[in-house]
Amino acid sequence: MMELLFLFGGAVFLYVFLLHPQLRSAREHRELIGSLKVGDELITNAGIHGVVVELEDKVVWLEVAPGVELKILRSAVTTRIPQDEDVDDDTEIDDEDVDDDTGTDDEDVDDEESDSTDDDLDGAEKK
Repeated sequence: MMELLFLFGGAVFLYVFLLHPQLRSAREHRELIGSLKVGDELITNAGIHGVVVELEDKVVWLEVAPGVELKILRSAVTTRIPQDEDVDDDTEIDDEDVDDDTGTDDEDVDDEESDSTDDDLDGAEKK
């Protein structure tokens, strides 16, 4: 009896943690592909960003640059980028906000570069 309980518990575990999430993501992908329309901004599974200019049964035409269109399969579409008017694309980042993880001081790098340049000049003058 205990063996049957473990077998049943294992089957439930596999369904809940493996099969169900896969089925849910497949359903969401089918819904995404079915709801595509001209003007949607998309990302493909290859990482290509573009705007839908034409839809066919199994094919989507994406404009990736002005005058440049790609023909891709609908199944290659992975993400629709939401059309938010509130988002400002011209956001500037100050240099103070960016962390410098190089581990060297800018002054040390400048000194080393100037020393190597001086050595190169000395070698050229000796010839």
